[in-house]
Amino acid sequence: MEQTFIMIKPDGVQRGLIGEIISRFEKKGFSLKGLKFITVDRPFAEKHYADLSAKPFFSGLVDYIVSGPVVAMIWEGKNVVSTGRKIIGATNPAESAPGTIRGDFAVEIGRNIIHGSDAVESARKEIALWFPEGPVHWQSSVSHWIYE
Repeated sequence: MEQTFIMIKPDGVQRGLIGEIISRFEKKGFSLKGLKFITVDRPFAEKHYADLSAKPFFSGLVDYIVSGPVVAMIWEGKNVVSTGRKIIGATNPAESAPGTIRGDFAVEIGRNIIHGSDAVESARKEIALWFPEGPVHWQSSVSHWIYE
């Protein structure tokens, strides 16, 4: 089953949007397979954003990610990478449709609430970086008592 990496950035955490964001992925039917609430140090942030290191906004992006705690997650499901990107919305909140996370909550590109893998391969790399121990493997036992 396909997996993706989703990170609620410091502004999303600060604004109390963790539950709302998790709820949107759960309501879509995706399974949460890993979650960490952490403060990232600069070397780790630089490694995460290494592919953007030549961009003029790289330093500001790293400063932003280390400015407060983040929520790192692994989500699993059919087409979770592409569907997750649709749930998140465009990188620039001004171009994000209403109903997307960024369309509903973000105002500026530099504080856009959330990060999501943009391809299956980048998801694999990001999950390996953020969850070197791997995802959690479990089966829900809720269905047998919810429907009795």
